[in-house]
Amino acid sequence: LFRYNFQVEVNGKMGKGQAVCTLDGTVDYHGRPAIRERSGTWFAGILLLVNQGLATLAFFGVGVNLVLFLTRVMGQDNADAANNVSKWTGTVYLFSLVGAFLSDSYWGRYKTCAIFQAIFVIGLVSLSLSTYIFLLKPKGCGDEKTLCGSHSSFQSTFFYLSIYLVALGNGGYQPNIATFGADQFDEEDPNEGCSKISFFSYFYLALNLGSLFSNSFLSYFENEGMWALGFWTSAGSAALALVLFLCGTPRYRYFEPKGNPISRFSQVLVAAARKLKVEKMPSGEDLFELEAKIYEKNGDRKLLHTQGLKFLDRAAVITSEESNQIDKDTNDPWHLCTVTQVEEVKCILRLIPIWLCTILYSVVFTQMASLFVEQGAAMKTTVSSFNLPPASMSCFDIFSVVAFIFIYRRILDPYVALRKKNATGITELQRMGIGLIIAILAMVAAGVVESFRLNYAKESCPNCEGSSSLSIFWQIPQYVLVGASEVFMYVGQLEFFNSQAPDGLKSFGSALCMTSISLGNYVSSLLVMIVMSFSARDDMPGWIPGNLNKGHLERFYYLLAALTTVDLMVYIVCARWYKYIKFEGKSGGGDNNGGNELSELKV
Repeated sequence: LFRYNFQVEVNGKMGKGQAVCTLDGTVDYHGRPAIRERSGTWFAGILLLVNQGLATLAFFGVGVNLVLFLTRVMGQDNADAANNVSKWTGTVYLFSLVGAFLSDSYWGRYKTCAIFQAIFVIGLVSLSLSTYIFLLKPKGCGDEKTLCGSHSSFQSTFFYLSIYLVALGNGGYQPNIATFGADQFDEEDPNEGCSKISFFSYFYLALNLGSLFSNSFLSYFENEGMWALGFWTSAGSAALALVLFLCGTPRYRYFEPKGNPISRFSQVLVAAARKLKVEKMPSGEDLFELEAKIYEKNGDRKLLHTQGLKFLDRAAVITSEESNQIDKDTNDPWHLCTVTQVEEVKCILRLIPIWLCTILYSVVFTQMASLFVEQGAAMKTTVSSFNLPPASMSCFDIFSVVAFIFIYRRILDPYVALRKKNATGITELQRMGIGLIIAILAMVAAGVVESFRLNYAKESCPNCEGSSSLSIFWQIPQYVLVGASEVFMYVGQLEFFNSQAPDGLKSFGSALCMTSISLGNYVSSLLVMIVMSFSARDDMPGWIPGNLNKGHLERFYYLLAALTTVDLMVYIVCARWYKYIKFEGKSGGGDNNGGNELSELKV
């Protein structure tokens, strides 16, 4: 697997040579072992980062101002628009599970990325066409002064079909492009292993830089009513991203799909349940396991036995009847599973509590696309004669992400690693905890700003836009704090779930990160509904009414801060309980890194 012969030309003569291949089991486009110096690494990684930046530009060209499109063009009120945006955004990330399942089980990451990017482009083109042809009626409507008229059922259905095609395409593509990019670096090689860790930070950086154009230029044009121009720009960006992705096909490294993980998961549960009456449990060394070379042949890694969740170990207990089947190499996985297969199930079960604790953080994060925008629209948005789009304030979130990625990678992490006298620095679990703390501060800051906004509000206001003399720039602290929390939470999540997921479930690991954002949007929508149901009375329009001057949005922010504080306490308990997955390296033993002697190309 590590070397194979090939023909080379030396001084005009053909001769035999030997190429050093990757140690992680990746193959090239033709299905041959991937040559280290001719595939992957930063050439493919940078191409995928550019692809991610363009795709993100396209996605946020729709998402960042969708709440304003629903109120100005589709005629919805603030609460309904915020709920619909939360549901749509949640659906985007929920589709990430679909993409991850198809990728890990059948299609592989490359094919899955290509197909869902094509769906993404189709959705954006149909959205652009529907907006241009029949949604922007009468002509010139859709800005903050002129609302559009009503639309027929067919027009509304076509619009929702288009945006949910966008959701399907982007959702199925996102978890796979992150994992596919990480696949370009062989973690069994020390140098490439470090690059793989850095890739996730640069991936999130590319995501934010891509959205910078959407949150500034496209946001301005859409805020002025030029929705069709904004959507067509998004469609063009997505098409260019797809073309660039396909251009890198010969240079990518590929992992073969490992088959349906649901069946492997079910086999462990069934086999363990069948052995409930086993009285004496053997030690980890006496459980059933295959030789390491069998895993290496399939491009997999052997998982070492861990303590805890001992009920599942029963699936690997060898009975006298199964001992005979092993000798004949005819064991049934529904009766006897390997330790590696059992550890895969343990790994997923241990990830679930950590994953659940990240959902409430996503509730905080989703406020940037909904209530932060509505709050900004109710503040003074003019600078001299220039009208600043409320959605463009998310640029400060992006600037914060860029700055804190640099601060973390170049200053904070090396300093902590030096103090701890090891190379790990701040662990992923610690970073996610820091992200929750900063998110609490962001909600407190947003609540304080809203209290001041109400003090400067104009009481007689037919709608919320421009209803307070407090400048929109007072929102900068809350955006900066959310951006800082993203660097610790979401980058840490990407690294954590990718490193802790078994080899056959890497896309599922990235999908967990995306799905937490999805459920965060749904929980946000549910919280808004609950808050409006108990806060709205005959004499009170509720905390989040159409006219924010008559509501108490700051109470909702403080409620999120309190809930996130409770979530942080639960997270600390779960993080202390968590046990890291243990791989056996391909080079033998428990070391994940391959030998340096295989990192050279020998001819």
